[in-house]
Amino acid sequence: MAAHFGSRLRKGAATTAVAAAAVAALSASQAPGATVDDRGRQSAAEATPQPDGSATGDSYYYTDLPPLDSPGPAPVIGTPISKGPAEAGIPATVLDAYKKAEAELRTSKPGCNLPWQLLAAIGKVESGHARGGDVRADGTTVTPILGPVLDGNGFAHISDTDHGLYDGDSRYDRAVGPMQFIPSTWAWAGRDGNGDGKKDPNNVYDAALAAGHYLCRNGWDLSTAGDLRSAILSYNNSTDYLNTVLKWLEFYRKDGTHSVPDGTGPLPSQRSDGTPGANPGPTPQPSTSQAPSKPGRSGSSSSTGGSGSSGKPAAPGRQGGGSSNPAKPADPTSPPTPGTPTTPPTATDTVHHLQDAGTDKLTAMAGDAFTERISTRAVTKDGAAVGQVRIRFTITGDTDAAFTGGEKVATVATDASGVAVAPALRAGEETGDFTVRAAVVGRMLPGVDYTATVTERAADALTRTADTALVCTPGGEFADRVEVKATYKGAVADRVAATATLIKSADDPAENDQGPYFKDADGNPVRTLNGLRTDADGLLNLPKLYADDTTGTFLLRITTVGGATLTVELKVAAADTSAEPSASS
Repeated sequence: MAAHFGSRLRKGAATTAVAAAAVAALSASQAPGATVDDRGRQSAAEATPQPDGSATGDSYYYTDLPPLDSPGPAPVIGTPISKGPAEAGIPATVLDAYKKAEAELRTSKPGCNLPWQLLAAIGKVESGHARGGDVRADGTTVTPILGPVLDGNGFAHISDTDHGLYDGDSRYDRAVGPMQFIPSTWAWAGRDGNGDGKKDPNNVYDAALAAGHYLCRNGWDLSTAGDLRSAILSYNNSTDYLNTVLKWLEFYRKDGTHSVPDGTGPLPSQRSDGTPGANPGPTPQPSTSQAPSKPGRSGSSSSTGGSGSSGKPAAPGRQGGGSSNPAKPADPTSPPTPGTPTTPPTATDTVHHLQDAGTDKLTAMAGDAFTERISTRAVTKDGAAVGQVRIRFTITGDTDAAFTGGEKVATVATDASGVAVAPALRAGEETGDFTVRAAVVGRMLPGVDYTATVTERAADALTRTADTALVCTPGGEFADRVEVKATYKGAVADRVAATATLIKSADDPAENDQGPYFKDADGNPVRTLNGLRTDADGLLNLPKLYADDTTGTFLLRITTVGGATLTVELKVAAADTSAEPSASS
């Protein structure tokens, strides 16, 4: 991590210490008595899965570890590789992508404190740094990197969400690219990291930047052990996965790394499902008559894209030597063909539609949080609630509004009553309507749209900050400036638009053509000021006032968006000479 990350991370030891602390905490959680399932995942109490699932469908991953004599070994599945110069080498283009992503996040989300070494650790575990750097000059992989088919046989069940656009499979989704994003996650997390105008999950620059933004959502600060742990688990909710990534992070931070030519990086040798990783052959397709293999994460070598024995990737849509025209996904509500083994439908499969769950009107002033939160219910065809279904809420339209943490997308699992409540919305500065769409993750079902409205900042009260009389002699200038404070429902009303006008009378708000005035940039008299705005403390300090030769009492009226009005009295009178000595005395 660069020194630009601030005082908390001025030394490389900071993140190393955080990673070591996270490893230690995780090791403690795996002491006798901790519950771990056959996928290497702790029970919900220990693993604390994130509400938006994982970036990649929790497929298998590579389990190779840094050398045994690297600092702070911890119990992790996998085979440590031998000490030497090779294991620290990262292909030049891939390393450049990690570092460029860190630099962009340092500017866009400085509070996240993302180190490029974390991206490198995840890239190592996900794809062996894009199969040892098998990339073109622009960072795009020479051949697509595809994870296993997510058809529910040993892995998550995720029906097609991209019509095969990214993974070549129009029936089920597969994790794609060097950082192994499933298409439904890439749809909102994808980024253009190399500036070519495209968001390609098979481009290491795009994928590394997307992974950085994914890890930096939810307001996480990756310089803290707790947030670092949460971010990694959100990528793959497995304690073994977490431990493996932390070990590589620690290794890259403390033992260092160096650039090697593209295509010469070391290839991983072991996957979490027990399959050799460097050249495993075709992606296994479990038979319905056999027990499913243990899933982990999509490790992705050249053969995980469905290659044959030649090692060449199959054409998009083919699984091994299967048909190039995948069958249309089966309707989970249709009866199975007699004699055909079936996979029990998941909760997601049983969802018939989404419906609003009592969301009230969504309105907020610019810069404020919406007091109402969106609630959506997942139900079956018979109207029964469906729990444990992931609902993705996506903000669309021309708006700078966002969910808590600054994200445009949030994924939340439904509770026992079938309801998913989106995170709180916060309005930006752009006013008008925008839409939040709720959709089922993993199903091509109609979504539910919610209209939210952002109104201008407003004030309902104005008061002067001083009670001194505002008096001036003809042709002179007022000694005191007019300062007012704006509030809304008793709270400071900051950045509220206002207008100040010298009016004819209390009953006639037309602009006066005589008496006190302001000056424009050229020194000419001006009696109406538009485009005023209160400051962060709700204060509005008007420019200096001047008087012409007309004497009398005049009125200055200040109004704001929201209806707040204040009328200020100004007096222009000749100087009192009654107390001056006469010329004869």
